[in-house]
Amino acid sequence: MTLEQLRIFIAVAEREHLTQAAEALNLTPSAVSSAIRVLEERYGIALFHRTGRRIELTQTGAAFLPEAKATLARAAGADLFLTEIGGLKRGTLTLAASQTVAGSWLAPRLMRFKADYPAIDIRLGASNTEQVADAVLEGQAELGFVEGIVDHPALAQRVVAHDRVVIVAPSGHPFAGRQADAAMLSAARWVLREPGSGTRSALTTTLADHGVREDALDVALSLPSNEAVRSAVLSGGALTAVSFAVVEDDIAAGRLMPVGFDLPERAFRLLRHKERYRSKAARAFEAMLP
Repeated sequence: MTLEQLRIFIAVAEREHLTQAAEALNLTPSAVSSAIRVLEERYGIALFHRTGRRIELTQTGAAFLPEAKATLARAAGADLFLTEIGGLKRGTLTLAASQTVAGSWLAPRLMRFKADYPAIDIRLGASNTEQVADAVLEGQAELGFVEGIVDHPALAQRVVAHDRVVIVAPSGHPFAGRQADAAMLSAARWVLREPGSGTRSALTTTLADHGVREDALDVALSLPSNEAVRSAVLSGGALTAVSFAVVEDDIAAGRLMPVGFDLPERAFRLLRHKERYRSKAARAFEAMLP
């Protein structure tokens, strides 16, 4: 079994489409099909069902996919180790961060790191807290930064900063600038980040402590970015809960107004895998942080 065969298998498994996988890998469909066939024939197993023009994972293929990804991640770690023996003269720093962290706290620290290590290529993926944790677990990112709570035994984590989530309403909303209680908020209309977001969890966990279930909220829209949430709320008619840093300028300009309901301060956390090799670039960046 070769690493190239693993890459091809993963590409096909993730897309369940030979042509799309071939395009992503810059290979011909026949080369992709041949690599999968060789792998199956070598071990006497079927990794995919082929029904007409469709291709989908068998039970064996689905079970093998996490192992294939982990093997490639370990190989990438070995490559990083060998290429960086000479020092931080080249290399890649691969990070994942929740959107709130990436859009405010993390950006200036990346600029400082780049000034100190200009030859290091920085790759940052922004998603939500759950997806960031998955990226670190699967080896797709060396370090992750989240504002939500992550509980996984394979992840080491430490607090690097703190943040405040606020509830805001557009100017003219009945709750704008007013104190609110849980009953009032449970009757309001909301625009929120998608499930899995640490920002959304900060609100729903607090409301649950006051006896308000998340499924009882009138959520008009669940959106995948802070900017999308902000824009929707500015159009009027709904509340949201976001990091203060996201709406600070809107509050100062009077476009949005705080709603008086205390949400607990939350921590920004750095995540890393306890067992995977960390590149010198990752160790250097972590050393820059509080």
